[in-house]
Amino acid sequence: MSEQKIPQVTAKRLPVYHRYMEKLQASGKQRVSSKDISEALQIDPATIRRDFSYLGELGKKGYGYNVNYLVNFFRDFLKKDQVTNVILVGVGNLGTALLNYNLYKDENSKIVAAVDVDSSKVGSKVNGVPIHHFSDLDKLCKEYAVTVAIVTVPAQVAQSVVDQLVMAGIQGILNFTPVRLLVPKEVRIHYIDLTVELQTLIYLLKNNERFEA
Repeated sequence: MSEQKIPQVTAKRLPVYHRYMEKLQASGKQRVSSKDISEALQIDPATIRRDFSYLGELGKKGYGYNVNYLVNFFRDFLKKDQVTNVILVGVGNLGTALLNYNLYKDENSKIVAAVDVDSSKVGSKVNGVPIHHFSDLDKLCKEYAVTVAIVTVPAQVAQSVVDQLVMAGIQGILNFTPVRLLVPKEVRIHYIDLTVELQTLIYLLKNNERFEA
C-alpha cells in the first residue's frame, strides 16, 4: 500500500466508494471501470483514479477493478469490522432526529448513549438509545469506552460542552453547531453546518456551477 498521506477530501470519499462497491457486489457484478464509478457517483474519473492511487495498485489497465476485492479492501482499510462507540450530546430536535433516523445502523459506529441537561428527558430512550443526564458524561465515556461524540447543543454552550468532552477523553467530535471550537491538536473535530451547506447549494444553483462530492 502507498505510504502517501491520504488527503482529507479523498478520505471523505472512501466510504462512498465502499458503499457503491457493496451495491455492485449485491447485484452480482464482478468488475467495474472508473468510468462506471464516475457515472454512478458523479465524480470525475481522474479524481477516482487519483483517489485510488493513494491506496496502491487496486486495478489493472484495460480490466478495471475487481468488485469483490475492492469491497474487502475498503472494509479492511476503513476498519469496518471495528465498532467505535459514540455518545450524542444534546437531545433536542436535531439530536432526536439523528437518533430516530438510525444514522449509524450497520456501520462501524454505534451510538451507545445520549446526554442532555433536561431532567424530563433523562431515563427515557430514543430509538433504543438511553438518555442520561449530562453530569454522567465522564462516567459514560469510561463505561462504554467512548472515543467519539456528536454535538447538537445550543451554540452558546458548545465550547464549554466540548471542553468537558475533551476532559472525558473524547478523541473525535462531529460538531453540528455553527461555532468554531477550540480543541487540543490531538483531538479531531469535523463541522457539519447545515446552514452553510444550504447557502452553498443555493449559490451554486444561482451561478450554474457544480462541485464534486
